[in-house]
Amino acid sequence: MRLKNKISGLWKKIARFIPPKVYYKQSLFTKYMSVSLIIVFLSFLLLGTILTLVISNFWTNQQISQLEQKTNNIAEYTVDRILPNIPVNGRATYNIKNEIEFRQTLSFTAEDNNIDIMLLNSDYQAFFVASNDRTILEGNLISPEIARLAIQTGKYSAKGTLDGIYKSDRYIVALPLYFKQSNVSVKSTENTALVGVAIVTADADDMSSITEIVLRLFILSAVAALSLSILAISIFSYNMVKPLKQMAVAAKQFGKGDFSVRVSETTNDEIGELAVSFNNMAESLSSSEITRKSFIANVSHELKTPMTTISGFIDGILDGTIPKEKQNYYLNIVSDEVKRLSRLVHSMLNLSRIDNGELKINYRNFDLFSTLVTVVITFEREIDKKNIEIKGLDEITPKMVNGDKDLLHQVIYNLVENAVKFTDDGGYIEFNITETSTDTEFFIKNSGQGIKKAEIPLVFDRFYKTDKSRSKDKKGLGLGLYLVRSIIRKHGGEITAESEYGVYTLFKFNIPKKQEKKQ
Repeated sequence: MRLKNKISGLWKKIARFIPPKVYYKQSLFTKYMSVSLIIVFLSFLLLGTILTLVISNFWTNQQISQLEQKTNNIAEYTVDRILPNIPVNGRATYNIKNEIEFRQTLSFTAEDNNIDIMLLNSDYQAFFVASNDRTILEGNLISPEIARLAIQTGKYSAKGTLDGIYKSDRYIVALPLYFKQSNVSVKSTENTALVGVAIVTADADDMSSITEIVLRLFILSAVAALSLSILAISIFSYNMVKPLKQMAVAAKQFGKGDFSVRVSETTNDEIGELAVSFNNMAESLSSSEITRKSFIANVSHELKTPMTTISGFIDGILDGTIPKEKQNYYLNIVSDEVKRLSRLVHSMLNLSRIDNGELKINYRNFDLFSTLVTVVITFEREIDKKNIEIKGLDEITPKMVNGDKDLLHQVIYNLVENAVKFTDDGGYIEFNITETSTDTEFFIKNSGQGIKKAEIPLVFDRFYKTDKSRSKDKKGLGLGLYLVRSIIRKHGGEITAESEYGVYTLFKFNIPKKQEKKQ
């Protein structure tokens, strides 16, 4: 309990120097260092306390054990020198054989071993004392309680002041002295009588010096280990926190619109995974920012061109610049531009619904072939004008699909519109719809200039146009194929493009069949 109270008190003292509000305003590096060092310090403190207690107990037990052996030898020697005497009322008187030699031997023994020897009679009065402490005199009553305990238990050993005789703690061992009529024995048996008690004490100050040496060595070792721990924890904490600091700086740059900053990916742990995810997020944000800027630029261009045309022609009609006989011609152009604006707004609305996740699929079964025929008839005038040959349409049979009829109509419309637009005069457009066990596949192939291999992965991006000059794609918005892919993916399918430049272009997509739930 004392050790626990000391540690608790020490922790409270340390905690006073780390106010909660100040502590939580510190950097992660400082917090980690503080907590780690406190844990290391408390670990060393606990280890030092336990080590000191273990060494102290071991040393005490060892000293008492040695003192017990010396006491036993002194007791044996003492009872061997006591002349037998018939006990009176269970208690014996004593006569010492060669008393002068006896006293000299025990005195030398006490001096050589740095111990005090006290021999007590049965009344607990000292009849022999060998001690540097001159206050302990023969004839004095010495520690009757300890003597009684030694007699009752056969041996007494402890660390103390011998009932206040000594000013500081000493190791104490007490043994009772017995003798029989024929011989003398330390151990009490039948037909024996108590002669007295032998008490031997030894200085315990050696323990203090040993403890001091151990603590000094431990403190030196702890300081060295703590220094290495500080160095190791500092390096580890810095390397751990460095990517987080980089992320904080990068996040601030992101807030300013700069998405070019990246953090180093130097580890394979959780911090490294976080750095990789952060860089992936930065790439995504950068790509989104580029897309956003491109989106704004393209929308501005797409809106500006028809509005400029409409404004110019309307003003020309109103101020009389355009003669009356040509007004219908230019009004038709204005009508086309208004329709172009309408398509742009419609596409933008669909695009917004897709990006916001608001595009809902209204599933129902319908004939995909019937939708294709309807779309082809819509472009009949343009097809006849360019003398385009339609292939495969008469070989297709009705194919039922489960999907959103209006959205898939827009998909086919956009694909046919592109095919008609980019098919060369006298070329062909080929259709095919096939079924497998899992999905329905739609093919549209047209002759013409085609798409360059490097541009195929880009054709489904927003506002991307393969005809950079807009010579053929004057009415295109660059959103058609992006919308097509988004709608197909909403249905769980995928669309791909193939092309041989200067020969043909092929688009194909699949619509998964609705799987019946197993009973």
